[in-house]
Amino acid sequence: MTRLRLGTRGSALARAQSRRVAEILERLHPGLGIETVVIETSGDKGISAPDVKTAFVKELEEALLRGDIDIAVHSAKDLPEESPEGLRILAYPEREDPRDAFVGTEACRTFAELPRGGVVGTGSPRRKAQLLRARPDLRVAPVRGNVDTRLRKLRAGGFDGLVLAAAGLKRLGLELPSDPLPVDVMVPAPGQGALAVQGRDRRDDLRSLLSPLDIPAVRLEVELERRLAAALGGGCSTPLGALARCEGEAVRLTVFFSGLLTDRSGRSPRELDALVERLRKRLT
Repeated sequence: MTRLRLGTRGSALARAQSRRVAEILERLHPGLGIETVVIETSGDKGISAPDVKTAFVKELEEALLRGDIDIAVHSAKDLPEESPEGLRILAYPEREDPRDAFVGTEACRTFAELPRGGVVGTGSPRRKAQLLRARPDLRVAPVRGNVDTRLRKLRAGGFDGLVLAAAGLKRLGLELPSDPLPVDVMVPAPGQGALAVQGRDRRDDLRSLLSPLDIPAVRLEVELERRLAAALGGGCSTPLGALARCEGEAVRLTVFFSGLLTDRSGRSPRELDALVERLRKRLT
């Protein structure tokens, strides 16, 4: 291939992630011309969908199936666990820091400095459940919008801090104090910090082009997290966290799930352990 059409959402973070993928591909394949095609999704328009994740990828996947674009770059945590027929994830590039990070005010720069009864903003049930597990005294208030919108709301007052993805802050190049939260305090969302490059599954030219971009360890980690979420019925509204890390010949998987998830899945903790083991064997 000499020219590649790369589809992306129009948010600042989506564009930054797509630029990163384009830069790597141009370095791997000198002479490759890459055209960035910005596609507005239902989620960007504020149109609700039964599955929040679908709202942010549906139009990109339709453009792939029509042949309007060759590849689409997604945040792996926003991608539904199953690709539509005819599409597949062709590459998982290098993963950024998967942790969540606390971003506070001048008076409260770290999570440990939060005063008793402090107000933390997040729209994530997963983050809310873990914040209250670590600090039952906190007040968790809903906040939505892209990273810039949330930061403006923090500066406007009403919050002592926010919890945001560390990877997003870094990819946007934001120079502001942030406090990465240890995994034993906040288990990240499945796929957080990772990118997924999606394309049509019968494009041998694409597979050859993208294979150097695909990192096997990242694919194993993210696929394990995503399959666990699929098996448990975890979506954006489910308080589920999962982080897999390759450690030599082993994979360490850390999972958080609340009582709500246990009730919904109908599985006991022992059954969940057995499920994780089956997924591990299937992927190794």
